[in-house]
Amino acid sequence: MIDLAVLATKLRTGDLKDKKLSLAALRDIPGSDALELIKLVLDDDNQQVRSMAIFALGIKQTDESFALLVKILETDPDYGIRADAAGALGYLEDPRAFEPLIRSFYEDTDWLVRFSAAVSLGNLKDPRAHDALIQALNSPEVILQQAAIAAFGEIGDLSAVDEILAFAQSEDWLVRQRLAEALGNLPSAKGTSALRYMAKDNHPQVSEAAKISLERLADRTAKVDTE
Repeated sequence: MIDLAVLATKLRTGDLKDKKLSLAALRDIPGSDALELIKLVLDDDNQQVRSMAIFALGIKQTDESFALLVKILETDPDYGIRADAAGALGYLEDPRAFEPLIRSFYEDTDWLVRFSAAVSLGNLKDPRAHDALIQALNSPEVILQQAAIAAFGEIGDLSAVDEILAFAQSEDWLVRQRLAEALGNLPSAKGTSALRYMAKDNHPQVSEAAKISLERLADRTAKVDTE
């Protein structure tokens, strides 16, 4: 049995290894008990420790987790930590996270935070993210384009199919892979046609993703036909 008092001591006074191992041990501890331990290192001097603590907040869902993450997202001076908070809010899958994530997407000056916010908006599966994700598609940052395409797939936003199909011949194979994956969740004639084309892509991960998505769509159609 894990001794919570020992973990607390290590988190307060231990070295980097002690703190990281103690945070990893929280996976087996109920959320309410884990939260008090996580709070001990939310302001730790080491960024790795803080990142692990923030991630733990997203996994150990408690009544306080949401408010703590929003505060970090909106006030922390370290863009890496704000990005971690945005990502953890996506893990919570709390619909209240939509507003702070949208604000961060539009207002944060760092692309990494905006990227994490876009990914988490996909995790929330909230169709209100459409306009923000369209803006991400038009970003010069390729990684934001990838996040937006993936998010549209997570949300199942069929109204975005035409916009994301513009990336079918992107020079970045990861963009094409994200598109192939997203189209598997967006049943449409245009999407299926694009997937058949992408199944012949010269990058194996893109072609494989396209084939998997075609199978997923075929299974979905077969299931509907038998109902």
